[in-house]
Amino acid sequence: MVNLLRRRWQRWVNRRIPRSDVQLFSQKNIFILPTGAGVVFGLLLVIMLITGINYQNSLIYLITFMLGAIFVAAMHQTHRNLSGLELTLVQPGEGIAGEDIPFRFRATAGNADAIAVRLSCEDSELPAIHILAGQAADISLPVPSAFRGYLRPERVRIETRFPFGLLKAWSWMRPASSAVVFPRPVPAPEAVSSVDEGDEHSRLLAPEGNDHADLRPWREGDLSQRVMWKRFARSGQMVVADWEGEQGSPHWLDFNAYPGTDHELRLGYLAWLVVERGKGGARFGLNLPGEKIEPDSGPVHVTRCLRALAVWGEEPPREPIPERYGTRRPRRPATSGMETSRNIS
Repeated sequence: MVNLLRRRWQRWVNRRIPRSDVQLFSQKNIFILPTGAGVVFGLLLVIMLITGINYQNSLIYLITFMLGAIFVAAMHQTHRNLSGLELTLVQPGEGIAGEDIPFRFRATAGNADAIAVRLSCEDSELPAIHILAGQAADISLPVPSAFRGYLRPERVRIETRFPFGLLKAWSWMRPASSAVVFPRPVPAPEAVSSVDEGDEHSRLLAPEGNDHADLRPWREGDLSQRVMWKRFARSGQMVVADWEGEQGSPHWLDFNAYPGTDHELRLGYLAWLVVERGKGGARFGLNLPGEKIEPDSGPVHVTRCLRALAVWGEEPPREPIPERYGTRRPRRPATSGMETSRNIS
């Protein structure tokens, strides 16, 4: 019964607060209730009122009504802290699986100050901030991650309890954009790439006495052990030896280089190799089933490869399109008895 009520409540909230990267808070989507201290405060007011009625004490009446007026004023002020506030998702972050992924928001206050406003999501909560009327503040909310792929929090809660903490006003934002979570890098064993270099013009003829070796010009990131130093000393031309059948292209990080290994572990190996090649500024390419990134170097190339590893085999999260109220499925027209008799005859 409790789970059923919870699901209905969540569906009602989702209809009232659709997914969007921009959320304006107003009377339609702000909720307000007394806190634990507010409930106790209300009970004391009731007891004081009953006591004043019983003893016909004017002083008790005065104190009760004054405290009641303060409670009502606090309710309006608490609601006003969120009313007119606009929360915008500026940039969903990127990070490694298992770490907190930063989501950067921009909160813009309306005609009134937004006082003691807190943002929270799952196990992450930020300290209260104060935003002056008409001004904006950038907020970075860390969202916990567990697996690679797309990360989109179901709800981001915004709450205030100012003043006195007797009432709490809150609402939610349901972001539409997703962050990208990279695979956790795992130190990779040595493996042979099966990707063909594909550059016939860059290969030179094999030297005499080495029928299984190909020579090609030196490229950034090549190991020094492969450089033909004797040839360099004679001609000044720096070339690298590629041995056929023993090693594939050193410029390619290949998904198929680890046969028999779990797919997620392969992605972890490749993520580690991408990070290591990026630290050294080496030139490399990435070969995934259904996707191939040509060799390149630089931070932009490293980020592109990590994103490809993060979303490989994953579908972007999509929100089911709800049917409009009163929508009915089209029914097939009923066949009359006369048409049925004709078909039988």
